[in-house]
Amino acid sequence: MSIDLKTASIEPIRRTFDHIAARLGPGKSPTRYQEGVWGLQPALNFHYRPTWDPARLLYDPERSAIRMADYDDLVDPRQYYYGTWTIQRGKQQDSQEKNFEFVDKRGLVDSLDEAWQRRLARLVVPLRHVAWAANNNNCYIAAYGYGAPLTSACSMHMMDHLAVAQYVSRLGLLLAGNETTCLDAAKAEWMEDPMWQPLRALVERTMVTRDWCELFVVQNLLVDGTVHPLVFDRFDKLLVAHGGAAFSMLSEFMVDWFAESSRWVDAVIERVAAESPGNAELCTAWVSQWLPRVQEALLPLAGYAFAGEASAMLDGIVDDVRARAAKCGLAA
Repeated sequence: MSIDLKTASIEPIRRTFDHIAARLGPGKSPTRYQEGVWGLQPALNFHYRPTWDPARLLYDPERSAIRMADYDDLVDPRQYYYGTWTIQRGKQQDSQEKNFEFVDKRGLVDSLDEAWQRRLARLVVPLRHVAWAANNNNCYIAAYGYGAPLTSACSMHMMDHLAVAQYVSRLGLLLAGNETTCLDAAKAEWMEDPMWQPLRALVERTMVTRDWCELFVVQNLLVDGTVHPLVFDRFDKLLVAHGGAAFSMLSEFMVDWFAESSRWVDAVIERVAAESPGNAELCTAWVSQWLPRVQEALLPLAGYAFAGEASAMLDGIVDDVRARAAKCGLAA
C-alpha cells in the first residue's frame, strides 16, 4: 500500500485587523507589537466630560502643547508589548537576583571600607524616592498622554522605575544587615539633609507639571539622563577603584535598563520634533528651561561624591544630554 503525501498552501483570508491593514498597505503582515498598539487610542463616543476637568475630553490630545497628525507614530523601537517586556524583565530579574545572592552570601559589601559604605548609603539609597517620583510621573503620562504606543510604553516604564526603587531599597537593606535603619536614615536625609533639598524640590516640581510631553522630556530625558550616569556610571567607577565592585553587580539592572530605555526616549522626542517646527521649538524650550535646574539640583550630590572634580564631572554629563537632544533634532 503506497501513501502519497501532498502539502497544500492555504492563504489566510485576512492577515490582520482592518485598521492595521489600512495603515500597512495591502499584502503586508504586521508584527504583534503593531497589532498591540496601533489604533487603540479611544477617540469617539465620549458620553460625558470628566467631572475633575470638564474643560477637557476624557482622552484629549490638547492636554499637551505639542501636536501630532498621528499619535500612533510615537512607536517604541524596542517593540515592547506586555509579552516581550515581561520576558525581557524576567530574564533581567533572574540575573539580578543571582547578583544579590552572590554579594550577600560572600559578604562583599562588608569588604568595602566603612567610610565608603557611608558614602554609598548617603548618595545612593535616597534615590529610591527619586525613582518613586519617576514612577508617578510616568504613571501620569500613561494616564493623560495620547496615543497607545506612547502610553503603553510609559506604563511599562513606570514599573521599571519601581524596580529601580526596589533594588536601591535592597541595597540599603544589605548595607544595614537586613535592618531598615539605612532606609529610615535615607528618608530622613531626603526630607531634611540640605544636600538633597535642591533635587527634592526639582522632583516635586516635576510632579505638578501638567503637560505630559513636557513631563516626558524633563523626567525621561533630563532627570534620568543625568542621575543615572552620575550615580550608576561615574560614581560606580569611583567605588570600583576603592574596592566597591559589589555595587556594580547590585546596579547591573539600572545600567542595562538605562541604555535600553534611552533608545525609546530619544526615538519619541525625535519623532515629536520632526513633526513640525512648533514641536521642535517647544521641546527645545523645555530642555533649555529645565536642564540648568537639573544641573543645579545635582551639584551638591556631585560635590559630595567627587569633591573638587564635581563641576567638571557634571558638566560632562550635561554635555552628553545636550548631545542627545541635538541628535533628536532640538537646538538645545
